[in-house]
Amino acid sequence: RREPPAVARGRGCSSGRDVVPTGERYAVRRLPFARLADSDVAFFERLMPGRVVTGEEEVQPFNVDWLKSVRGCSQLVLKPQTTTEVSQVLRYCNEKNLAVNPQGGNTGLVGGSVPVFDEIILSTALMNQVISFDKVSGILVCQAGCVLERLNDYVEEQGFIMPLDLGAKGSCHIGGNVATNAGGLRLLRYGSLRGTVLGLEVVLADGSALDCLTSLRKDNTGYDLKQLFIGSEGTLGVITAVSILCPQKPKAVNVAFLGCQSFAKVLETFTTCRAMLGEILSAYEFMDEKCMELVEKHLKLSCPVADSPFYVLIETSGSNSSHDEEKLNNFLEQAMASGLVTDGTVATDDKKIKASHLRERITEALTHDGYVYKYDVSLPVGKLYDLVADTRARLGQNAKNVVGYGHLGDGNLHLNITAESYSHSLLDAIEPFVYEWTARCSGSISAEHGLGFKKKQFIQYSKPREAVVLMQQFKAMLDPKGILNPYKTLPSAP
Repeated sequence: RREPPAVARGRGCSSGRDVVPTGERYAVRRLPFARLADSDVAFFERLMPGRVVTGEEEVQPFNVDWLKSVRGCSQLVLKPQTTTEVSQVLRYCNEKNLAVNPQGGNTGLVGGSVPVFDEIILSTALMNQVISFDKVSGILVCQAGCVLERLNDYVEEQGFIMPLDLGAKGSCHIGGNVATNAGGLRLLRYGSLRGTVLGLEVVLADGSALDCLTSLRKDNTGYDLKQLFIGSEGTLGVITAVSILCPQKPKAVNVAFLGCQSFAKVLETFTTCRAMLGEILSAYEFMDEKCMELVEKHLKLSCPVADSPFYVLIETSGSNSSHDEEKLNNFLEQAMASGLVTDGTVATDDKKIKASHLRERITEALTHDGYVYKYDVSLPVGKLYDLVADTRARLGQNAKNVVGYGHLGDGNLHLNITAESYSHSLLDAIEPFVYEWTARCSGSISAEHGLGFKKKQFIQYSKPREAVVLMQQFKAMLDPKGILNPYKTLPSAP
């Protein structure tokens, strides 16, 4: 894929510019932060010897996002191992007016995890220790740099699972998950991180450490400060440790992969599914036939159900396999008899379950199809697919593919448009059309990926002006110099 001309180029890049022209119809100017000096590098090398990265080739992967759609020009990556080191870094940067870009696994999709100009990258990669785990309550306390999949493996050995599951679980960090309020495949059953995160340890811009790392499920003493940092995308503080409630590992997991002839049938199937499966329903995902075509074409994976306009992935999890299988089979008989579902397959063993999780591979397949314009919106479930159909009709032959998939149980649509290469004219046809369409339905322009760099100027489609002003006031109070992840989440001044 070719990167769009909107990639960020700051100090250290060939152009040496301090203004980033973007494809989103506004320019970002470098704020008056200090430039990195040799004395600054020397200080960090004394603070954390062997964990300061300065080589151009070594720094380069930290400057580019996972989609390769935005690129910064940082010359320095710091890898602290402790909260104390993070405090010392931020205290120094605040005093010297040096901008900082906190970075976890760098799997974000909205440009929030990489620098825009020459911000210092503060990587949590080495903050990867489990602090404690209570086998009675299921409460895990760990450092922010722990990889989600490794945490899940760890708690599974104790008979529990992590309350969230993402396609990027093999590389994303729990601190980044919390900082972006990541949703994922298990939200229908276990809720969002705003409910499962019990406490946080956060280092503020001036280097002071805020220890709210409680392991209590009930604590009604004053304001719930952790909620400020969940979803703040590293703009208010750097999350260094997390306390999170893990549900017990289900003893019985079943997956059904079904075909439906229309989106109306997908909705009816969901209604029937909730009524008949009740407490054991843990996921209800949908995808259109274009998604499956791309997975089959680019990843050489076969779809277990052939020739359906829509596909549904249902997961159940419970404590009694015979009970769960009986409920699932009764539901499937009802769905087939009533014509809601035309075909389907059920898997109960781990290998078949993993093979059936084609849904997780859609993002990967899209990257092989060309340049991807990605949108992650929340809508009333009845209108969820109308946006895909309207976008497809609007773009016509100008787009290579327009696909829709997502978490139907929580009204989260992933709308993706592919093209051979980046095009300003195609972007103009997509934006602000998608955001205006979403706003008319009282939806959210970002269901779970955050705003980052790419969407910050569009926040007004989901939040009133008064709410944005209040957010800016929180930012000014906690980070008066604006050094934490600048140019992200909140809109630039006119």
